[in-house]
Amino acid sequence: MMLAIALLLGSAVVIYLSCEYFVNSIEWVGRRLGIAQSAVGTVLAAFGTALPESVVTFVAVVFGRDPAHREIGVGAALGGPLVLATIAYAVVGLMFVLNRKKLGVILLSASAAQRLSRDQAWFIAIFLLKVGLGLLAFTLKPWLGIPFLLAYGLYIWGEIRKPGDTDAEAHALEPLKFRPHEPQPGLGWALLQTLVALTVIFLSSQLFVRQLGEISPWLGISPQLTALLLSPIATELPEILNAVIWVRQGKQVLALSNISGAMMIQASIPTALVLIFTPWMLGPALVWAAAITMLSMLGLYLLLRNGMLTGGRLTLFGSLYLLFAAGLGVIGVH
Repeated sequence: MMLAIALLLGSAVVIYLSCEYFVNSIEWVGRRLGIAQSAVGTVLAAFGTALPESVVTFVAVVFGRDPAHREIGVGAALGGPLVLATIAYAVVGLMFVLNRKKLGVILLSASAAQRLSRDQAWFIAIFLLKVGLGLLAFTLKPWLGIPFLLAYGLYIWGEIRKPGDTDAEAHALEPLKFRPHEPQPGLGWALLQTLVALTVIFLSSQLFVRQLGEISPWLGISPQLTALLLSPIATELPEILNAVIWVRQGKQVLALSNISGAMMIQASIPTALVLIFTPWMLGPALVWAAAITMLSMLGLYLLLRNGMLTGGRLTLFGSLYLLFAAGLGVIGVH
């Protein structure tokens, strides 16, 4: 038990330190490729941090030995967006509030808020279709996985073409950690640091999830409840820690863009996989998870569109995860 706790805490520390290397290098990759800072968050950083969860879903639904194993992938396809829509956004708000003396009172510029609101509209549309398909049974459903992949490709194309936020682009980049004495490190070094950081993040995240599974029975938490409540938090830990690092650096646009982009990946790529390889029929607990996710995203969209998003209001989104947990008790998941 003590070894499992030590490994859990140790892996969390390693993930955080690796995320520092990752956010440092991914910004340099974006700079070298001439990509706007918002797209660095929504495309480059999001793809890197969401890749491990997508691999987990792929392995579960394609190579799962039985329906129980494939259900892990189905749960991940909804658990990830739920955690990002509640806890991850709340962490951004909380970090902004804790650093308000340094960061001021304005969370986002008007232009950045409008761009992020369009991202939320994309997500809401795709997510509604995803959930709707999970409530229906018909023979052609597997073929509908392909449009989800095309939708993500179209989203990436639009993000890359977006103009940058002048205020956000003004941030000077910290020296690349692999080449601290070079003011303008090459793209190769930035890519190498990104690859190394992602590898360590992936391995440490797997260790974190395994230790969580070891500790949960000691706490009296069932495997099903662990899968719905705790495991998604573990798999989304890189995005959450990226948010902590970026907000502390005054780069809220990157933090929020990373979460938004990761949610778009979660809404499309894992969805395509579960549609193609599983029946994709949602039970009560997963429908409840989808409802809480939609409630969060609709609230965020309205706040962004009306220029009313603040750090304090964003922090309140974490309470929706507590509402989700309470609802599981009513549904009967123990």
